[in-house]
Amino acid sequence: MAPKIEDYALIGDCATAALISRDGSIDWLCWPRFDSGACFARLLGTPENGRWLLGAADPDAKITRIYRDRTLTLETRIETKDGIAIVQDFMPTKISGSHIVRLVCGIEGKVQFKTELVVRFDYGSIVPWMRHHDDDGSLHAVAGPDRLILRTPIELKPDGRTHVAAFDVAKGEIVDFVLTYAPSFEDPPPRVIDPYVALENTERNWRAWSQNLDGAGRWSEAVFRSLLTLRALIYQPTGAIVAAPTTSLPELAGGSRNWDYRFCWLRDATFTLFALMNAGCENEAKKWRTWLIRAVGGDAAQVQILYGLGGERRTAETILPWLQGYANSQPVRIGNAAAGQLQLDIYGEVLDALYQSRKHGLAPDGNDWMVQLELLKHLETIWQEPDQGIWEPRSGPQHFTYSKVMVWVAFDRAVKSIEEFGLEGPLDHFRDLRARIHAEVCAKAFDPELGTFTQSYGSKQLDASLLLVTLVGFLPPDDKRIRNTIEAIERELVQDGFVLRYRSDLGSDGLPAGEGAFLACSFWLVDNLVLLGRREEALAMFERLLGFCNDLGLLSEEYDVRGQCLTGNFPQAFSHIALVNSAYNLARGGKPAEQRSGHSGSKEANPLLKH
Repeated sequence: MAPKIEDYALIGDCATAALISRDGSIDWLCWPRFDSGACFARLLGTPENGRWLLGAADPDAKITRIYRDRTLTLETRIETKDGIAIVQDFMPTKISGSHIVRLVCGIEGKVQFKTELVVRFDYGSIVPWMRHHDDDGSLHAVAGPDRLILRTPIELKPDGRTHVAAFDVAKGEIVDFVLTYAPSFEDPPPRVIDPYVALENTERNWRAWSQNLDGAGRWSEAVFRSLLTLRALIYQPTGAIVAAPTTSLPELAGGSRNWDYRFCWLRDATFTLFALMNAGCENEAKKWRTWLIRAVGGDAAQVQILYGLGGERRTAETILPWLQGYANSQPVRIGNAAAGQLQLDIYGEVLDALYQSRKHGLAPDGNDWMVQLELLKHLETIWQEPDQGIWEPRSGPQHFTYSKVMVWVAFDRAVKSIEEFGLEGPLDHFRDLRARIHAEVCAKAFDPELGTFTQSYGSKQLDASLLLVTLVGFLPPDDKRIRNTIEAIERELVQDGFVLRYRSDLGSDGLPAGEGAFLACSFWLVDNLVLLGRREEALAMFERLLGFCNDLGLLSEEYDVRGQCLTGNFPQAFSHIALVNSAYNLARGGKPAEQRSGHSGSKEANPLLKH
């Protein structure tokens, strides 16, 4: 069985990412892109499905880990009775080809190491042809279109279908390993890189990117780590933002809620964009906006909720029966059938993101307003239809409250774009639609008997997405209906200090009951408490949530209270976005939330995007 999710670290090169366990095993890596087939898939299976172990031979070694300051270089300190060594793991950025570099550095005495390399292409299913090249001693793994090349002074020898070696590192010694991906048909193969130059340049690149980030007071380090993680999840060639670098990590161990998150959701990406803009990341915001316009294409009726990293639309969902699943959680899925769902909220998310980009001073794109008008024209024809909503249930469409609120947001931001930026459009018509939608939501989504808004029209269920109603500006935080809804969520959806998305045990989502607490929802409650003036409660809750980051500051999608462990895909962009936004709300007196919602000073010029 794979280690706990919180025992993993992330390294990446802004094209793909690897997960490394505390004992030094790379258990997940899709090469050359986030959504490529995995060549190391132990995370969802066994070591026979591929991994690369590089760790202490002593099972009792003391292991501690950090990221080197403002970088994605993982530094693992290993202490044994005989000595101390440090392993530095990273993926070089801004370099030809894609590589993993592992440097084993002797600090004191002598430390014994072992390494085991098991390459299995196509998610652990394909055994490659392994051979040494005598001219340079490199080890090549080849199958179909894929090739991995290992270059190191340590000779690995075959042991069945595994290649192994044992070696010592003494004080002052450094042993380097460089693993390179290349298409198998490329001739000649990629040239050798200098791992030490690559380390220096890569760390310089990460620090240069992070030096202009805006802090969040005493939570700045947590914010910087989250922003670095988000940056690592941006596919550099296109600007797309993946929800997570993994697939099928279960929402609850042993369950079937296992989804592929290696795609770009319009909803997730706009939340990310907002966090990045508030942090001062103008270039990333521009690249995502350009990606969005390309992905949407020329027919608003064909807009999907998620796309591939290049804007691909085909994301067929497939089950991989040869993988046993993390913690025996099946099925293991690749692809995501949710791409075919209607989720009305994405129109509001996109319109809001593009409005906020103008409001933040991002140089306008000549095409984005035309795209928005086409989206609005289509939305006007479908907004009264039921949809699958923010949580993508597989129980059939409903008139979800959050979806209708975000329809209102779409037309509200269109009105504001025309009023504030002088753009051309049917202003009076958009105003009338905005008022009509607002009135319908207040009439049909509010339950007078409960005194709260509910998950969908006519429902009696609560839903954590209702915490976003005031954050997007639909109603002010001091509205009695909003206060009652927030208080009801605190009573009925807060469990062991976490906010549940909804009550999955009621069986309303078409899936077997059971999931962890969705971490972003708890941060949304923090934001609401800030806007309600309950600052001390917000502070206490936020500090508690920070305590669930792993030792490297990383969060997954959910937290399993009973098992006391992180669960779901990891690291999860949505969780880190919510952390960043809550930290800024606390450090800046609620300003980011106010800016988005339009309440309390949102019309002031935004001073945050200044780099």
